[in-house]
Amino acid sequence: MDEPGRAWALLTSRSVMADAFKSLNNWITFAGCVLVIGALYWAQAVLVPVCLAILLTFILTPPVTWLQRRVGRLPAILTVVILVFSFLGLAGYGVYRQMASMSDALPTYRSNIRAKIRDVRGVRSGEPVKKFEQTLQQLQGDLGAGQQRPGTVTQPVIVSNADVAGFSSIAWLGPFIEPLSTAGFVATLVLFMLLEREDLRDRLIGLFGHGQLAVTTKAIEEAATRVSQQLLLQTVVNLIYGALMIGGLYAFGVPYTLFWGAVGAALRFIPYVGPVGAAAGPILMALAALPGWKGPIEVAGFFVALELFTNLVLETVLYAGAAGVSQVALLVAIAFWTWLWGPLGLVLSTPVTVCLVVMSKHVPGLQVLNRLMSDVPALSTEASYYQRVIAGDQAEAAELIDRYVKEESPDSVYDAMLVPALNYAERDRIEERLLPHEEAAVTETTSELLELLSDARPAPANREARLRVLGYAVNGNPDELGLRMLGQLLYGLPVSVDITREPQMSSDLVSLVRSKQYAAVCLADLPPSAATKSRYLVKKLRRAFPELRIIVGRWAHPDLADETLQPLIEAGASHASNTLLETRRYLADAVGVEAPATPASTSDAA
Repeated sequence: MDEPGRAWALLTSRSVMADAFKSLNNWITFAGCVLVIGALYWAQAVLVPVCLAILLTFILTPPVTWLQRRVGRLPAILTVVILVFSFLGLAGYGVYRQMASMSDALPTYRSNIRAKIRDVRGVRSGEPVKKFEQTLQQLQGDLGAGQQRPGTVTQPVIVSNADVAGFSSIAWLGPFIEPLSTAGFVATLVLFMLLEREDLRDRLIGLFGHGQLAVTTKAIEEAATRVSQQLLLQTVVNLIYGALMIGGLYAFGVPYTLFWGAVGAALRFIPYVGPVGAAAGPILMALAALPGWKGPIEVAGFFVALELFTNLVLETVLYAGAAGVSQVALLVAIAFWTWLWGPLGLVLSTPVTVCLVVMSKHVPGLQVLNRLMSDVPALSTEASYYQRVIAGDQAEAAELIDRYVKEESPDSVYDAMLVPALNYAERDRIEERLLPHEEAAVTETTSELLELLSDARPAPANREARLRVLGYAVNGNPDELGLRMLGQLLYGLPVSVDITREPQMSSDLVSLVRSKQYAAVCLADLPPSAATKSRYLVKKLRRAFPELRIIVGRWAHPDLADETLQPLIEAGASHASNTLLETRRYLADAVGVEAPATPASTSDAA
């Protein structure tokens, strides 16, 4: 084989090996994810109490920090832990007693339940319902008949009380041993986590932050702050919800108001599903305990109003966006952790997801999680607009512009969205990611949207032009479109801009300025194209007109803007800028009219 053939074979083999290694790496990553999920499921008996203890540590850290400044570290921790777990124990015992009392009291509501059933039966009509009931009754009869064969005699089952000696007095503790032991383990773990939280933090930083001390410290601090803030504020909201729930149910005469209030406040820690469960129990109790339909309907209306008030007022004011996770991602995370760890996974889903999102923000290998789950927009404003324009979705592009104009300054929409789209289109065409006709389509769509913006602007006051400016598009349609944007921004100022791109030679441009006697020339030359032609035109104009105001518009998004505009100033430009707003400010100063202040991004010459 000749030398070129061997070189080509070597390159081909290396490419194949690189593809194989990339595919193998993807499979290894997938297998690692499956292994981690399997380990989380298999070790849930240990991991769930540990995560629950970490969650309670986050909640209790602020009060412990506040109290230890007054009574010392150890007394503060012991006081808070004893009070909290005593309260939780008493609340659990009270809930258990209330449930037992409620089950004993349910038969007393039989008359109300029967009355409501009679009302429902009186309302229903139609043969399909009757046939459905008959079918159910026949199925019940068949099932009942199948349980015992004809002619057989049922033998009574005798249950004897053969308690083991020595254990009869504590047999009732059997169902409570596992939850009590788990609660004791969690309480002990919380106590030691609070006692050694600085040491645990330092160990965690030492484990994961070797060589990245600043990044790891920021990640841990942000995760702790955000989770503690979110949980603390949610606890406040839930307590207010529970108090309002107790008062409302007491006013409507629903029994066991303290029980329902405590259960409702606890259930609201479960996202989305909790509020439904918090309202369902009291409504069913109202149906059973209250005579007639007026009371239950009022209770249902009360919960609708209470939920609206909690969502729209309390949560919005206190902790809107505190989690920092998008709603869709949070729903998916809730489903995942519930599938993995059951009901406790449902409770832990939000704080665990918040910790993952915060860590993914600082750990390079987890950036994909931050992209998918963070509530920060995935695309910037200008990138979203450019993407919609490339996709040919002019309606959504117009909607993005309209939304931006309502939320931000209308005059900044040109620099924030329209100009960057022209810059990106030219960059992608130069790098052969866009064809020339596709770049022309971006320019045409932006031109049409610019007309809509012009129609939406209020009519300017008639003012005689004190400064006539020749606007020259250096490189074609995008530059001409930039000059039209400048013209819209100058509405109401005593400045007139005549836009042209006809003179192809510098001598023709000089002749045009001399014949029309313009006082200023604005050269529009949008990056990423080089400013070579603009510098040449500036030199020619400066040599022909020493007193002429020469303005160069290198308008661009900061990512594509020139690092310095000094070469244009040295060539003879009076002013050069990266933004349309700054060019407007310069022209307004030239005619002695005050313009809105804008960030300085230009170089000026006398």
